[in-house]
Amino acid sequence: MKDDNFLREMNARHLWHPMGHPGEQQQNAPTIIKSAEGVEIIDIDGHRVVDAVGGLWCTNLGYSNDAIKQAISDQLWQLPYYSAFAGTSNPPAIEASYAVQEFFAEDGMARVFFTSGGSDAVDTALRMARQYHRLRGEPTRTKFLSLKKGYHGTHWGGASVNGNNRFRITYEPLLPGCFHLPSPYTYRNPYHETDPAKLAEKIAAAMVDEIEFQDPSTIAAFIMEPIQGAGGVIVPDASFMKHMREVCDRYGILLISDEVICGFGRTGDWSGARHWGVKPDMMTVAKGITSAYFPVGGVLLSDKVADVFETADASGAIWTGYTYSAHPVGAAAVVACLSETTRLDTRTNAAARGTQLFHGVQRLMEKYDIIGDVRGGHGLMTGIELVSDRSAKTPMDAATVKKVHQATYEAGAMVRIGGNNLLMSPPLIITEAEIDQVLSALDTGFAAA
Repeated sequence: MKDDNFLREMNARHLWHPMGHPGEQQQNAPTIIKSAEGVEIIDIDGHRVVDAVGGLWCTNLGYSNDAIKQAISDQLWQLPYYSAFAGTSNPPAIEASYAVQEFFAEDGMARVFFTSGGSDAVDTALRMARQYHRLRGEPTRTKFLSLKKGYHGTHWGGASVNGNNRFRITYEPLLPGCFHLPSPYTYRNPYHETDPAKLAEKIAAAMVDEIEFQDPSTIAAFIMEPIQGAGGVIVPDASFMKHMREVCDRYGILLISDEVICGFGRTGDWSGARHWGVKPDMMTVAKGITSAYFPVGGVLLSDKVADVFETADASGAIWTGYTYSAHPVGAAAVVACLSETTRLDTRTNAAARGTQLFHGVQRLMEKYDIIGDVRGGHGLMTGIELVSDRSAKTPMDAATVKKVHQATYEAGAMVRIGGNNLLMSPPLIITEAEIDQVLSALDTGFAAA
């Protein structure tokens, strides 16, 4: 590797970064993260902080899990790659498919189609939903419903069902036939409804109205995150996903649970859908499936969906996929990661430490008027909405949010900016003392506003 002087000089000169302005990155060079250990990251200047973002909602097992690293290394020496397109397979992919199905059996999942990541998984799930209905003799079911504030990746299909216009407007027109319902966001919603249960009922009614307006025979699927992550950690009422399940069943619409963030223990349960007591028709997964040590995603299918494909004529063939689908090295990482996830029982720690983080931020809200809303309390997902006027709910300006973010980093914790929100999703192995460090750093950050 080149020396530090080279890295500083070349920072953002040739590399365009996702989710950022390339010119601004050149003017304000990104922080260079050079190494990591446990739940801490170390930048090029040697500054060590708790990674309260978990990479990007993904390093569930932290940065020092030797079992996954060894599995990846061993597989590289045995079979570094071979195609999993129809006609060939590999031992780790077969083992990984069994491990994933077993992990999500309680959710009703029976099959897995591996992809390269979460965005790939969402696009594949949308395709499969359309094909499912076509195989059943309902080819007019091509439309999709989703929630505002939802995030489902950045591929064409995912961007089309995304509920944040930041990922949409610049690239429109997107996929036609995608319609959005209000988010279960009690702090800001078109009904001015602060009761989460009543808000859930109103959104369910809006869903019925939209389905009837579009014609039920044209709707293929409804996709949702059990807890909206990138949209601001928006936690719905416990009844919400059950309402969505009931409406989907009533109209013959598939329910896709986007578990890319919520899966593998982050909510305090092994899946977000299970957290709310719902069995979806399909799931999309990624991130925690390998703790981000290797890029892997997947689409999981229930028996109901799988049976339609497996008993169909030639039209049941799946003509989509990726060069790296069921990659042997990635599959080896999946097997090791699921074994470690289960062994460490990360869901239990996520529930306890998530409660600690949530209550700690609530105490900070009593101290700082710039905190307008705190969301979380269901596993290790916490969102803090910053405002310049609490009574008017005026969103905090970007410069002040960045100032708070930087001061928090300097004080010992990396958090993530999402509009006027600070978002946290630390590794699921984080300790009580490390959560305290995050809270102390946030205290310093808010004081700097």
